Amino acid sequence: MKTTSMIVTGGLVVPFSACGRQVLPGLVEDPGTRQNWAGNYTYQAERLYRPGTVEEVQELVLELGKQKALGSRHCFNNIADSPGSQITTSGLNRMLSVDEANMTVTVEAGARYGDFAEELHDRGYALHNLASLPHITVAGACATGTHGSGVENGNLATAVVSFDLVRPDGELVTIDRQHPDFPAVVVGLGAFGIVTRMTLEVQPTFEVRQHIYNNLPLTSVVDHFDTIMSAGYSVSLFTDWLDGNVSEVWIKRRTDRHAEELGGEYYGALAATENMHPIAGLSTEAVSDQMGRPGPWYDRLPHFRMGFTPSAGEELQSEYFVPRENAVEAILAIEALADEVNPLLLISEIRTIAADGLWMSPAYQRDSVALHFTWKQQEPEVLALLPKIEETLAPFAVRPHWGKLFTINAATLRQRYPKLDDFVTLAKRYDPEEKFHNTYLDNRVW
Repeated sequence: MKTTSMIVTGGLVVPFSACGRQVLPGLVEDPGTRQNWAGNYTYQAERLYRPGTVEEVQELVLELGKQKALGSRHCFNNIADSPGSQITTSGLNRMLSVDEANMTVTVEAGARYGDFAEELHDRGYALHNLASLPHITVAGACATGTHGSGVENGNLATAVVSFDLVRPDGELVTIDRQHPDFPAVVVGLGAFGIVTRMTLEVQPTFEVRQHIYNNLPLTSVVDHFDTIMSAGYSVSLFTDWLDGNVSEVWIKRRTDRHAEELGGEYYGALAATENMHPIAGLSTEAVSDQMGRPGPWYDRLPHFRMGFTPSAGEELQSEYFVPRENAVEAILAIEALADEVNPLLLISEIRTIAADGLWMSPAYQRDSVALHFTWKQQEPEVLALLPKIEETLAPFAVRPHWGKLFTINAATLRQRYPKLDDFVTLAKRYDPEEKFHNTYLDNRVW
């Protein structure tokens, strides 16, 4: 094996030549039946590889034909599947370094946020935001535009400063914010290669108080939406779309920015007297601590805690993004479908996400509101209902979360993503032999 390196405009390229050995590194001889996290999808890839080094990833990418990276398996569709092989990044899961001068942290692509967040906090730093659960990998979350919440907080990929990508020819290239391809590749849907490490912006660590209010009248949401969603650093509304109210309001406030108390009543909702789970009847053992008790960012911004099954576990998920200016109209449109939505629903969540400039981000060039649906695991019935939800939200140029269930086709999405054609052209230039192509890209993007 021989490698050399050279500097090119916008990044570091490391050409790679494989040894030509017959047994490739990291082959899982008996991978068993591979399913995603929720168990609703069984992967069709014939082989699974678990490399332990970047060099092994390079060798695999060069030698294999059709292939796809596999992260924490939290996607609910076939975005991470391949007709050939899967390469899991679970062996690349370390926090590598903290650059105090440039305020960044570098982690391997297979690291889950919960794997390094506490250590990052102990060293005095924090990420700007986290998703609902810390169980997901950094590379997978960024590649699908996964997000947290907050009117001023962009999705998780907006924290990326640079990343290392193994291209289809085995070359390792570093792409940073100055690289012309950065806005396309950072939310790349797995179409460009396999990410091996990422460098993220950090800030001084902070603490968060989490306040829960029950039974917020829908009329308050209609009349005061922007004020309610701006009440904290991160705000979530949980609803089953019944009874004309929002079941729970989760307000997460930074202690260094919000010193004042919210009180026992909030726009008609009453403060909870004990920790709450978003889904009624489930144990609160798995949720992050509430009742206004301060705690570190990594233990309050997610809804769920590492080491426990997040949400319901046995579930399906869909999520749709509309412009924030249309939030109330969209909420009322879904509320009108309550009789059809509720029987299949575990819970819905409504959150805000700031606009960004990442081509395939659902919040591309528009401040957004996400309407999230956690469904019972009744997939035929859910898939039959999704087109009606999507048609109802179509007047708002709705965009789906790439890693969850949706039925909107590529032709329609092309109208809603101004840079989609440019994204496809660039992906084909990176991967002319379509090593990283799969059915998902055919149906949703190409």
